[in-house]
Amino acid sequence: MVYRGLLSVYTVVVTIAGGWASYNFTGRVFLQVPRVQSVLAAEPGSRTEIGCFIGFTIVGLLLGFLVSLVTFRKLVVVIHQIESMPFLEKLAIMSGLILGLVVALLLVWPFRVSLGPMALPLQLLAGTIGVILGVAMARSAISQLGQIFPAMRAEHDGRYAGRSTIKLLDANIIIDGRIAEICKTGFIEGPLLVPAFVLQEVQNMADHADDLRRARGRRGLDVLNRVRKELDVEVEVLEEYGEDDDESDSVDLRLVKLARRQGAAVITNDYNLNKIAELHGVGVLNVNELASAIKPQFIPGDGLIVTLMRPGNQPRQAIGYLDDGTMVVVEQASDFIGQEVDVVVTNTLQKVTGKMIFGELKSDGQQPQPTRKATQP
Repeated sequence: MVYRGLLSVYTVVVTIAGGWASYNFTGRVFLQVPRVQSVLAAEPGSRTEIGCFIGFTIVGLLLGFLVSLVTFRKLVVVIHQIESMPFLEKLAIMSGLILGLVVALLLVWPFRVSLGPMALPLQLLAGTIGVILGVAMARSAISQLGQIFPAMRAEHDGRYAGRSTIKLLDANIIIDGRIAEICKTGFIEGPLLVPAFVLQEVQNMADHADDLRRARGRRGLDVLNRVRKELDVEVEVLEEYGEDDDESDSVDLRLVKLARRQGAAVITNDYNLNKIAELHGVGVLNVNELASAIKPQFIPGDGLIVTLMRPGNQPRQAIGYLDDGTMVVVEQASDFIGQEVDVVVTNTLQKVTGKMIFGELKSDGQQPQPTRKATQP
């Protein structure tokens, strides 16, 4: 993998840099302190001096190695953010960075002699401030130009527009786990985008102190890894913060705003998110609605075979379940609990929580349509 090779090179370079910096610090700073010289009483080239050089160098190498491991992860995140940026935004950041750095250094350069030892720290400070201001001004300029030239704004806000229909995943559908099976069937094509704030919500759940919530969060992370590695579906983590976003916005509202900017649909199983998206004119693919739509449709007169599991709420009723969990209420069947019986459908009832089927035991005089077998889930 490319990043694995880069990690090796980066680790070696940073580790050597840490050792080199420690070696120079020992000779130019540490051993030049009068108090240290009096304590060590070390002459140039003595064993004490060599031991200091070796000790500090080893410490520097270890620190460089640890710093390389920590900072590389941050660099990978930054690389992903840069890759997901549109071309104009990349150009704006690069131009602002160079321009800000050059202007800041030119302003300080004439005073470098009079500043003396403070020249280098002030140059670094001025360069940092110049880079920040330059990038901010360049990005603001691109945003304002986008209002004047709509084509630029379309390229800036809808960088996935030329690709197949984009879907954003919310935290609930990731934790639910069914998205992996749906992708496996090929009914959903990529790219699937996971906003960084949604992924952070799942990560927080995976680190939760409560065992149940922690298990749900870890299952969500496993599902994402499975879809990305085992299935032929493109999954991307999207770092995106729009100008109209507010830190006080809920995760659902930020997700809907992001979907609207990208022209994407949201895949969810959350009823409330479904309604928020509809209010903002954002398309929604609700997995619960999909599951309900593909359930077997029964009409009065259909026959099925079901195992009765327990008594119903009314006298003489018995209840069984289809493979998909649909409840079947059978009249006058309490004597057959624990047995597999033939049932004729008399009525169906659709509720918010799901579908219920009402039926009665098949008698010799009835001729239902071909029987469909359903067992306990």
